[in-house]
Amino acid sequence: MPAPHLTEKAKQSQKLDRLGGSHGRPGLTKKILPFFSILVLCMATGNAQSFKRFNFNLGGGYGGALGDVGNFTRASYNAVAGGGWNFSRRIGVKAEYMYDNLSFSDSVKLNQGIPSASGRLQSVTVNLFYQFPLQGKLSVYGIGGGGWYQRMVETRKEFLPEGTVCEPAWQLWDITCTDASPGLVNPAQTISSHTVSGGGYNVGGGFAYRVGRRTRVYVEGRYHHANTPNLHTTVLPVTVGLRW
Repeated sequence: MPAPHLTEKAKQSQKLDRLGGSHGRPGLTKKILPFFSILVLCMATGNAQSFKRFNFNLGGGYGGALGDVGNFTRASYNAVAGGGWNFSRRIGVKAEYMYDNLSFSDSVKLNQGIPSASGRLQSVTVNLFYQFPLQGKLSVYGIGGGGWYQRMVETRKEFLPEGTVCEPAWQLWDITCTDASPGLVNPAQTISSHTVSGGGYNVGGGFAYRVGRRTRVYVEGRYHHANTPNLHTTVLPVTVGLRW
């Protein structure tokens, strides 16, 4: 018997079947789709590995107080530790804890009646940073932010009778004195330890040198200003440490 006459629709269906199917080119799509899937996966993995999302730092150094507090203290040690999030290879944010030792000068301790005086400044801040690569493994960065600062001073407990001549350093203990010159203790008080807290800010920058795949040695100078009651506290520590 002669082959049945194919309708135009049947001819088109056979043609599509030879090309790969009745809905276009699923055969070709099945070959290309895995390739594109692998390509997208590789791109995503590459972007994720281009920089580390988390950052950490640990360091210590040397510095001193400025302004009113600096009139009574000398340079001493400091320590800092922090961690945060990188938005990109250059921009990130970190929370940091800082400890700055307020070492009273010998002359102040001996001449102002506080032979065992000591002090410290602690802070918890949130800071933004921007780093810019230089040549090779060297980079430079700027950092700044704000947060909470606490200053504590202490000395051997001593009773101060009313009428005792006030010493300038006693301001850090918030000893109440008359306005006369010289000021006199009024009323009688006890000097021992005193803690004040306040908001503040910091700004600074430094250099970093890569010593490993993720690890860098950094040298940084930072200006901290705390709005502590009675006397504001300003310190300028220079820190050397590791970032990773």
